[in-house]
Formats: sequence, structure tokens, C-alpha cells
Amino acid sequence: MKEHKLLKYDKAYLRIAKEWGKLSYCERKQVGAIIVKERMIISDGFNGTPTGFENYCEDDEGYTKWYVLHAEANAILKVASSTQSCKGATLYITLSPCKECSKLIHQAGIVRVVYKEAYKDDSGLQFLKKAGIELVLIEDLKA
Repeated sequence: MKEHKLLKYDKAYLRIAKEWGKLSYCERKQVGAIIVKERMIISDGFNGTPTGFENYCEDDEGYTKWYVLHAEANAILKVASSTQSCKGATLYITLSPCKECSKLIHQAGIVRVVYKEAYKDDSGLQFLKKAGIELVLIEDLKA
């Protein structure tokens, strides 16, 4: 795919991820993720508590509860319980992955990560770079 057309699709998928993040009940950060393979969305996710838990991500002091799942982990877990595979896919996410999620991304076979905003700790991005995963930062989502 030509670079201009690829950028157009990248921005569109990132806009979808941003909208998906708005479904999160988390107050501190609302993060959305979309996994795309062969120009088809195969999974989606947003940060939040596990199924069956209360929809409160923060404790009484305002800190994120330890068991809150990140958007990319939710999206990868959905694929794992389906007939799809992440091998060769692209992850679109509104916030760059943490180091724990970066391990999941690599192990899932995702080859490209497109993100809108960098997380304060860049060790996840450094790991993905070392793993040979293509990283693309797109801050401006205008078409």
C-alpha cells in the first residue's frame, strides 16, 4: 500500500481506537485499542476491570487498581478466544504500551504498533523496537 494511503488508513483506525477508549469506565485514562489484519478489524479493547467486577478502575485514593486490564491486553485476549490470530497484525492504540503489554504484543505476533500518545515510561516502546516491531506515532488524527 502506498505511504499516503497507508497514513489515511492509520489515522482512521486510530480514530476508531480513540472512540473505543471512550467506552472505558476509568477516570484517569481512557485507552482504546483496535487490532487490524489484512485491512479487517479482528479485535478491539479498552482499559477496564475484568468481566464480573465492578466498573470502577480507581481506588479510594485515585490510584488505578492493580487488576485493571489494559486496552491492548483486552484486545489480544479477545483474539485468543476466537478463531483469529494476531500473527502479522497491526495494533492501533491511543497510548503507547507499557512494558508488560509490550511482551504480550510481541508474543501475539503483532508486527506493527501505531499509537497516538507516548506513555510516560518508554520501556515498552524500547522493548518493541528491540523485538523488531514497527512503531508509528501519529499525533494528528485529522484526515
